Parts: sequence; structure tokens; C-alpha cells
Amino acid sequence: MTPEFLSTSQAAELLRASEASIRRWSDRGELPVQRVGRRRERRFRPADVERFRQVGQEAGARSADGPQAVIGGVAVEPFTHLAVFYDSDAGRIRMSGPFLAQGLLLGQPCFLMAAGEELDSYLEHLSATPGLDLKEAMRSGLLVVADGPGQTIAEALDFWERSFWQALDRPGVLIRAVGEMASERTTFVSEAEMLAYEAALNLSTKRFPCVVLCQYDVRRFDGPALLSALRAHPDLLQRPLRTLFT
Repeated sequence: MTPEFLSTSQAAELLRASEASIRRWSDRGELPVQRVGRRRERRFRPADVERFRQVGQEAGARSADGPQAVIGGVAVEPFTHLAVFYDSDAGRIRMSGPFLAQGLLLGQPCFLMAAGEELDSYLEHLSATPGLDLKEAMRSGLLVVADGPGQTIAEALDFWERSFWQALDRPGVLIRAVGEMASERTTFVSEAEMLAYEAALNLSTKRFPCVVLCQYDVRRFDGPALLSALRAHPDLLQRPLRTLFT
């Protein structure tokens, strides 16, 4: 006989998640919960837990091999760290704009590191995306926006470590991140520190189901910096390079 209600531990077992994740989902209103008794303990209806599980499976089954992103018409699997090079304002969001919009429409956590006119171009694009409530995405934390991840390599890697773990709340999730490197450069102590961070980030992106796009405006970086950016993104060697120059 199916129980009328499930405890936090029972819901966690069914969803193959931690009890901490169950509490976070219920606190955010994503998993319906009822409070019972003097201690206000959480109780969950089995039907609500099953519905939540199915939603997570559907998000993870958007492709036959699991969640993927489409960038410039090319399917890109998780654990990928790419650089994109562009030379015009329109080229800036040609691939990265739809990349973020697709993720937000699928309910996937997205991160955007940008400031000034670069940030404005993304907000304008996302605001015009049919079916996407940009204000709600930002309010709920589905879209996280910042100038950059930190001032040093250590700070930046710590930011992504914490952010990626927090984003893993939902099963079958694909984490998406876009970094406008001209914006990020202003937050690091030096351009050399930022480029060294780019190389170090490869270790993190191989541990989490993420696709990270680092955007380089070739009008704002010199040749040696762009060469360092290419070297810092070995995943480029496994992709059609023509799709990453806009």
C-alpha cells in the first residue's frame, strides 16, 4: 500500500538525492511539501515526488545520450570548456545568446559573467526570447549574473566549485556558463592572472556536467593573449573550429 505521505529521508531515497537537496527543493517551492506536528517536520505526497522525478528525467532525456547543448548547430556534451572568438557586437551573442536562452527554457542553471554594454546585449537578447521570463530566471537564481568569478585564480576556482555544487540540485542537470573575458579581465588582478585561470579551469569543468563558453572579443585582446586563450582550451581540438569564430 502506498503511504499517504513520505518523510524527507524517504523522498531522498526515491529521488536518489541527499536530504539537504530535498530540503532545498521544498524551501524553494519546487517540490511541494506539508509541515506536520509541533516540530513542523516535512512530509511529501508520493505523487508530487514522482512528478518531480519525471520532470528531472525529461530534462535529462532531451537527447538520446543525455543532456547536451547546441552551439552553432553542433551538439556539445557536458564536461566541455570552449573559447569563442568574435569581432563585432552582433557576433558576440550569435552563439552564446541562444546557448543561454535554450538552457533557461529547459530549466537548466545558467551563469553569465559580463558587465556594461556586453551585459546589456545579453539581457536584451534574453528579454526578447519567446517564452522566457528573464526577471523570474534572475530572481529564482536560475540565471546568475556577475562581472566575474574573482580577482585571483584561487578565488575564481572557488567561486565555480561552490556554484557548480549548488547547481547540481536537480538530477540530469546540464550547467551552462558564458564568460565575456573582456569583462572578466577587469575583475582579475591582471590579464596574465585571468589567462592562467582559464587553463586551471579545465580541471573543474571535467568534474561537473557543464558547458562553459569563454567569449573573446578579438578587438580587445592582442595576439599573444588570444594565442594563450587557444592554448587554455584544449577542448577546441575536438570541435569544428569554424563554428567557434563569429
